Amino acid sequence: MIGRLNHVAIAVPDLAAATAVYRDTLGAKTSAPLALPEHGVTVVFVELPNTKIELLEPLGEASPIAKFLEGNPAGGMHHLCYEVDDILGARDKLKAQGARVLGDGNPRIGAHGKPVLFLHPKDFCGTLVEIEQV
Repeated sequence: MIGRLNHVAIAVPDLAAATAVYRDTLGAKTSAPLALPEHGVTVVFVELPNTKIELLEPLGEASPIAKFLEGNPAGGMHHLCYEVDDILGARDKLKAQGARVLGDGNPRIGAHGKPVLFLHPKDFCGTLVEIEQV
């Protein structure tokens, strides 16, 4: 069902500083910051040869990343994103197998302009999982 790893998301308290670490210290190519108010985050993508790192900074008081950073003030890994060919088919199969889909269960458009869903971390070894339709 799942395809390749699309990205690893890291919540950070300071997006500019985190971007500088990846760009200046590690020599990675980074995107410009992209505000996604509908998701409550500002993101920067770090391009790697085989995947991406998504740096997430809270945007607004209701940001889920702000809550994450309350418990992890220095930041940390937030979620893994896997590609799927058919997000609705994947959702239905996962739900039939007992996995919990977060939110209302309907895909939303993610940072890459494609439909995404999030899956409960308790169902995936303590890791929040995002699936993205390719």
